[in-house]
Amino acid sequence: MKIITTPNAPAAIGPYAQGVISGGFIYCSGQIPVDPAVGEVVPGGIEAQAEQSCKNVGAVLAAAGASYPQVVKTTCFLADMGDFATFNAVYAKYFTGKPARSCCAVKALPKGVLCEIEAVAEL
Repeated sequence: MKIITTPNAPAAIGPYAQGVISGGFIYCSGQIPVDPAVGEVVPGGIEAQAEQSCKNVGAVLAAAGASYPQVVKTTCFLADMGDFATFNAVYAKYFTGKPARSCCAVKALPKGVLCEIEAVAEL
């Protein structure tokens, strides 16, 4: 296993890595909409937060030598399933390869954010 870290995505807020390479894949931990430059949740609603979460996933992928088209599976968490359509519109701009995906609403997410995205990509 190889641990992946990058200053271009938010630092882990717990005992985990931003990503791990194993068996020819990069496993990206869930990325919330924190701007890594300032360490704060981006202002705005679901559209702005989905954009930042996607960018953060991209930063972890890039640190591992991968990019969005190599993503084979994502898991997406929403604080409100009413945000599903808006979230999808943003998500579709980044994950153009249409990886397998699960998306569910959860009771709460870290820092009170509206979305979180984790990904697995082939290297």
